[in-house]
Amino acid sequence: MAVRLNRSFVLRKLFQLSGILPLGAFLIEHLYTNSKAVVGAQAYNDAVRDLQAIPYVLLLEIFGILLPLTFHAVYGLFITWEARPNNLAYKYARNWFYIVQRATGAFLFLFIFFHLLNFRFGLIPGLNEKAVAHHPDEAYQIVANEMKNPFIFILYIVGVFSTIWHLANGLWLFLVDWGVVIGARAQRITGYACIVVGVALFAAWLNSLVAFVRPGGLLGGILY
Repeated sequence: MAVRLNRSFVLRKLFQLSGILPLGAFLIEHLYTNSKAVVGAQAYNDAVRDLQAIPYVLLLEIFGILLPLTFHAVYGLFITWEARPNNLAYKYARNWFYIVQRATGAFLFLFIFFHLLNFRFGLIPGLNEKAVAHHPDEAYQIVANEMKNPFIFILYIVGVFSTIWHLANGLWLFLVDWGVVIGARAQRITGYACIVVGVALFAAWLNSLVAFVRPGGLLGGILY
């Protein structure tokens, strides 16, 4: 028996999938690279150099990151535009989670665009004028100089928090919507697990950000 798929249904499934793979995987890889800053400047510079030495890295960035990210961002804004919030009438937690998911998505559209222009291409006048990818031997210092600006540092904390919230809640939505987690109890437990994962990721990301302004990060090099 043939199944006729609705275009909106397919686009939403692709939207959800693009948020988990490859963008979720890229976030974890990005965390791994930035966490090298906790070890020291040379370790971070070496990690950036190793990334740029990957064969066909430009094609990987275009087809594995840029295109899925663009699709996810644009379609996410379309979903936000179509949204009809009912939080005042139905004050359930998941209703508020939906609003925060849409709000963080809209913010991340601007934040990631700024991040790419700033660190990937070095095109923000008056801020960073060197692309990290093009100057791996100076990568740590480039980022550290930016993070000394309190406004940039706070912006990145908010950006990282928004990214992890969006991923952790999006992961729960993905597992439920794709039928991986069925039943109220299983969905509740999975929700708690996603919160734990989100908190752990945010702590690791915060530590890596601090490592650019304080050697060793929050623990000051105790672990290294």
